[in-house]
Amino acid sequence: MPFNLPFVLSIVGAFLTSSVVAYTYVWPALRAMPRYEALRLLAAFNAFRFLGMNFMVAGFVSPELNSSFAQQIAWGDLIAASLALVSMAALSWRWSLALPIVWVFNIWGALDLLNAYYTGLTKFGNPGLLGAGIYIPTLYVPLLLISHALAFALLSRATSAEKVGQS
Repeated sequence: MPFNLPFVLSIVGAFLTSSVVAYTYVWPALRAMPRYEALRLLAAFNAFRFLGMNFMVAGFVSPELNSSFAQQIAWGDLIAASLALVSMAALSWRWSLALPIVWVFNIWGALDLLNAYYTGLTKFGNPGLLGAGIYIPTLYVPLLLISHALAFALLSRATSAEKVGQS
């Protein structure tokens, strides 16, 4: 499998930039918000993951791209988008299970993205097969993974704060 330096540098650059922007601008704003609103905002960003369904649209990716990989990406993203929408509703309506639902969404969403990267790296070596979809792993996925990291930080912090408040 050939190593594609421009592709890797695009991903690394997106992770670096996303991390810096999140640390500098997004995290301070999220910490200042009420927890449910901050989590709802992060879920809203992930609700757009239905875009992954385009991996099954003829012409969006190369016909040479493994169809099972494309389907895995598409359906995993659709499930994540659906869980994000359910999380938004649960947080908005203050369901008693809102935080567990957000945990499920966040775990699924992060693992789905990490699995897609791993599968992509180990099963095919030509990022050109992604066609128009190349922007997804090089720009959108790093943003999504950073948003999951922020949500994990809020969820963990909230749990710790609740335990301290109950003591």
